[in-house]
Amino acid sequence: MTEKKKRMAIIASKGTLDMAYPPLVLASTAITMDVEVGIFFTLYGMDIVNKRKYGSLKVAPIANPAMPSPVPFPNILGVLPGMTPMATIMMKGMIKKINWPTIPELLKTCIDGGVRMIACAPTMEMTGVTKDDLVDGVEVAGAAEYLDFALEADISLFV
Repeated sequence: MTEKKKRMAIIASKGTLDMAYPPLVLASTAITMDVEVGIFFTLYGMDIVNKRKYGSLKVAPIANPAMPSPVPFPNILGVLPGMTPMATIMMKGMIKKINWPTIPELLKTCIDGGVRMIACAPTMEMTGVTKDDLVDGVEVAGAAEYLDFALEADISLFV
């Protein structure tokens, strides 16, 4: 008798650069550990699998007080013009320094490794995103389809 494969279900609802990494790093790591993984992309998380956006995700410094910075500055400065591009450049520099893959590279790793990538159909309808906007290998489904997968999960994460 073969042992049932462990399963991990992830919901990705945020589409900033800093929030795209957790679901993709966890998923790509899990598949190397022989875990079956599914990610449900909903709301702003859809940007992670939108081929028109996934290569240029940003980091918003406002309401992100834990964000490391070479010079500590009050959170209120995050509203100043140019702060989002500056925060994004800083984050990309930190990512490059530790030799992490880009979001497009991580997505390819996940898809090639068999991670089930599910784009939320109602979110797509609400935002005007089409199947053609999605990275190849991403399926379109609703909550019921995702829950069919997630109800059998050993690990469930909302990131």
